[in-house]
Amino acid sequence: MPTETGIAGPIPEGRDPEEYDRLRRRVLWSMPTGLFVVGSRWGDDVNLMTANLVMQVSTTPKLVAIAVETGAVTRQLVQKSEKFSISILARTDRAIVRRFVKPASEVEFGPDRAITAIQSEPVVEVSKGVPILASSVGWLACEVRQTVELGGGTGREGSHILFIGEVVDVGEVTDDREPDSDASDADHAGTGRPEVLRMEDTRMNYGG
Repeated sequence: MPTETGIAGPIPEGRDPEEYDRLRRRVLWSMPTGLFVVGSRWGDDVNLMTANLVMQVSTTPKLVAIAVETGAVTRQLVQKSEKFSISILARTDRAIVRRFVKPASEVEFGPDRAITAIQSEPVVEVSKGVPILASSVGWLACEVRQTVELGGGTGREGSHILFIGEVVDVGEVTDDREPDSDASDADHAGTGRPEVLRMEDTRMNYGG
């Protein structure tokens, strides 16, 4: 719950709220996180969203969690479809994520209503229509198994909602930039996979 200064608590007794908030943000921002693009679709409503609050949370079953702002377009689409995708990008593609910090306004469809591009970036559909970036170095398709409203206790509404999805399809992108869901670790051993994009590779920060 925000304090009288508008700063979210709790704030330890005796600490200056503004000074404490600056420190809290710095420490939270220092936590290393990846930077991904989350895909969602419900009918002809489609979105790709830059996200860093993404991580694997279970090995059996294979579960991945994404935290999405409660008012985001992606939140609505994932709730309706109960599925989402995660595109993993190379560090060299850091400029691409800036195209998806706002809801997609340009979506191109093929003759069969398959999505071909979003914000002028080529995409490929996986797992029954969920979009991934064609330039991704790896991707996950997930079906929602649990949804958690993230609040801070009674009367404290959270800024995000957590979707926990089970991995139902996965792939790495081959040299011709097409997704390959049959690729194995052995297929790529020693081939020098590109380093994946992380939040610290950009001047962006999120959270705190």
